[in-house]
Amino acid sequence: MVRFIPTPLLLFATTEAAAQTTQAVSAADPGGSLWQLFLGLAIVLALVIGSLWVLKKLVAPRGESAGLLRVVAGTAVGTRERVVIVEVGGTWLVLGVAPGRVTALAEVPRQTTANQPPGPAPSSGQGFPDWLRKLTPGS
Repeated sequence: MVRFIPTPLLLFATTEAAAQTTQAVSAADPGGSLWQLFLGLAIVLALVIGSLWVLKKLVAPRGESAGLLRVVAGTAVGTRERVVIVEVGGTWLVLGVAPGRVTALAEVPRQTTANQPPGPAPSSGQGFPDWLRKLTPGS
C-alpha cells in the first residue's frame, strides 16, 4: 500500500493558490455585492407594493354594497360605550355599541344634516373683530 505524505512544497503551493483565488474573488466582490444588495432591495419593495395593491383591491367594497351602510354620527357615553347613528337605505338606526355587543336603540327616518352647529349667526357689524375693537381702549 502506498501512502501519500504531503511535502512542504506541495502544501505551500496549495495554500498559495487558494489565497490567490480568495484575493481575486474578494477584489471583485464588493461591487457585485452592492448591486446584488440593491437588486434584492428593489425586488422586496416591489413585492411589498404589489401585495398592498392586491390587498386593497380585495378588501375594497364593490357594487351596490359599497354605499349601503354609512355611519352618520357617533359619540362616547362611557369609557368603552358609544351611541352611533347608522344610515341604512332611507332610515337611520340609533345603536348602542359596547365591547362585544351592539344594541338597537331606535329607528328614525332619514333627516338632513346641518354642516354648521346650531347657534345665532353673527349679524353684520357684530362679528368678532367689531367686538374686539369695542374692548380695546382708544378706538
